[in-house]
This record gives sequence, structure tokens and C-alpha cells, in this order.
Amino acid sequence: MLQILDTGSNSADANMRFDERLLSELEPDGSPILHLYRWNGPCATYGYFIDPSKHLNLDKIQKHRLTLARRPTGGGIVFHIWDLAFSFLMPANHPRFSKVTLENYRFVNEVVKETMRDYLHIRDPIELIPQDSEHGSNHFCMAKPTIYDVVYQGRKIAGAAQRRRKNGYLHQGTISLALPQVELLKDVLMSQKDVLQSMMAYTFAPLNRYWSTTALHSMREEIQKRLAENLRTKLQ
Repeated sequence: MLQILDTGSNSADANMRFDERLLSELEPDGSPILHLYRWNGPCATYGYFIDPSKHLNLDKIQKHRLTLARRPTGGGIVFHIWDLAFSFLMPANHPRFSKVTLENYRFVNEVVKETMRDYLHIRDPIELIPQDSEHGSNHFCMAKPTIYDVVYQGRKIAGAAQRRRKNGYLHQGTISLALPQVELLKDVLMSQKDVLQSMMAYTFAPLNRYWSTTALHSMREEIQKRLAENLRTKLQ
């Protein structure tokens, strides 16, 4: 049975610390957990082994009132302004848990793929990429498709990072929903190449436009609902 935790809006640091706690307290024989959450304001998270000062102008980050937090998982930098973020925890003794890390990525991202296909009602296939892309930036999670990421028309629309322990794994996912604020990217990113890669990453054709805060909130609520329903089905 899937357990759903909706912790509402919190700081980036609080959301990441809560995920880390969920993983440390995960019971190997317990239920899978879908953690839904939102952010108190514009923010970005970065992978456990990333040094954000090498890629972000921290003075400009402060100017734009962007908060930063380190994720307990790997991967690069993700801006949580134009996306939907969620976390999923799978106990080690669940029949759908795999000792092969890539199979765990595929399991969750298959659900994300079905969720976005249902939500968008589009004819062109949304699919999982069969192998790592040779193009893009390793420093930005949405800028370089890797095996089993969710792609549409060659662009990555959903990515993730995982951390596995003996008791299970934590999957932190992000789904691109709208175009980025280009001027913000140009201001806070150290490299113009990184600006270009980030802009390309968030240019998702069916949602290729800017959205109001209200519209994004509505989209996130609907996608979260579909994500939970599809996870329940997949876990049966």
C-alpha cells in the first residue's frame, strides 16, 4: 500500500532534510512512500557532491532571493521555479525493489511517463531514453538526458536522482512545466553555455510558454493527483 505524505510549503533546506530523514527511518518491510511538497519561494537544489559556487554567482543568487539547499541524492543543479518536484521511497523488501539501480529509475520514471502522457493528451510519444545522451551539461539535472529519463521530442522533461541504502532507496524527481525566466538564468549562472543548456532543458513543446503562479499551482495539484494514482496501480 502506498503511503502519501503531503508536507505543504517549506524551505528548500527543510524539504531536503525531511527527505533525508524519511530515508534514514524507512522500514525495509514497510510501505512505499510518496512525499509531496512545495517551496516557500524560488530556490534551487544541488546534488550531494556538487559545489554550487563553481556554477552559480552566489551574490546574484542572494539578489534574486533564491535559496539553495543540498539534496541527499546525487545529480546536478535544479531550479525549483518552473517544475514540479516529488520524492518517492521504496523499502528494500518490497517486491518491486531491485538491486539494480537503473531498474529502480525505470520503475519510477515509467510512472512519470504515464502520468505526463495522461495529463497532456498528446499524440507524439513520451518515452524513456534508452541510453545516456552525449550532449548537454553534467552540472544541470534537466540539461542532459541520461538512461531512463523521460523525454519528449528529444528533450528531457523529467529527471531524477536516487540514493540507496540497505533499507531501501530515495528517488527525488523533477518534472519540467514551463519556460524559464531567461534573464534570471543569465544573471545567476557563471557560464553562458550553462545558460543555453538550461534554457534548452526547460523548453518543453506542449508547455512551451510562461505560466502564472496560479496556473502552475493548479497544474502541480493535478499532476500530483495523477502521479499518486499511477503509483498505486504500478505497485499492485
